[in-house]
Amino acid sequence: MNKHFIQQIHIKNFKCFDDFKAKGFGRVNLIGGKNNVGKTVFMEACYVNVHAQDIYSFVSVLNGIKLRRESLNLLFEPEGFKSGNKIQQFIEQSHNIYVASNINAVSYKIKNKEGIKTYHFEFKSQNINVNVNAFSFERIHIPNIQFIDNFGQANFEMISNYSAVQKLDKEDSLNIILNTFDPNIETFKIIDEKPQCKSNGQYREITEFGDGVRHLVSIVTSLYASEDGYLFIDEIDNGVHYSLLEELWTNILKLSKQLNVQIFATTHSKECIESFNRAQKVLKDKDSHYFEMARNIKTNQIFMRDLNDEQLQYELTHQGKYRGE
Repeated sequence: MNKHFIQQIHIKNFKCFDDFKAKGFGRVNLIGGKNNVGKTVFMEACYVNVHAQDIYSFVSVLNGIKLRRESLNLLFEPEGFKSGNKIQQFIEQSHNIYVASNINAVSYKIKNKEGIKTYHFEFKSQNINVNVNAFSFERIHIPNIQFIDNFGQANFEMISNYSAVQKLDKEDSLNIILNTFDPNIETFKIIDEKPQCKSNGQYREITEFGDGVRHLVSIVTSLYASEDGYLFIDEIDNGVHYSLLEELWTNILKLSKQLNVQIFATTHSKECIESFNRAQKVLKDKDSHYFEMARNIKTNQIFMRDLNDEQLQYELTHQGKYRGE
């Protein structure tokens, strides 16, 4: 197990998690379960844990999470979401969170004493107290920690991540993967500061292709950009035809191992889980795991159970009720 991989995590007071613990994570981790059970929130908590290394990266990750959740509202209030007041609201909504793993321990509280408001942070056992009036809302994003929501990445993110592909001279590898998914796609390039694919001898903006192409390019370029880091993918099968899912997982398992990237991904698709398991078996990948999230009917507490490749195959072939439906 690579020393920078999350192996276990403890989440308190973060959105739907009051007090949640899980362990047994590997290099590639697929999270399944019914809708609204907390799969995306779990990934967000892991994202906070590895990204929040100081105040600036903490502000950046909380702001990024909120903006992804508010993507539709951004169309109508783009400037308002960038203001210091709005960012402060996002941060204060996360008051009292605690996310600890074998990698990092992150906690954040707000205290009012005699009319003086202070923010209290802990990162990697370092305690920091800041008066709210002296707080800086400067943000720093860590490049090899990526988060892809169910819409894929924006053009500027894709362009930035594609530079990692170019630095490693892996443009042909990306084109081969794209051509496997759609034989009509010949190459991918950034032209006039826009992601474009060449199809039938003509370059067109990636927005003119299906959602699956954008999602695939987002995933592959993010993998290269996340070398020796982390990649979080929400609804990994979004826009990808079920017949291509095993090929997708094969590429992800191979690249994540080659680039030393820990991956967390969510799905509620039976076909995606089956394809994941087939790729596991073919590649004999023992550092990939499927986790099922659910709620305890009596206590309403969220829990997670780990299934390795053999256990998952057994449940898949014996009609196990493991998937989100």
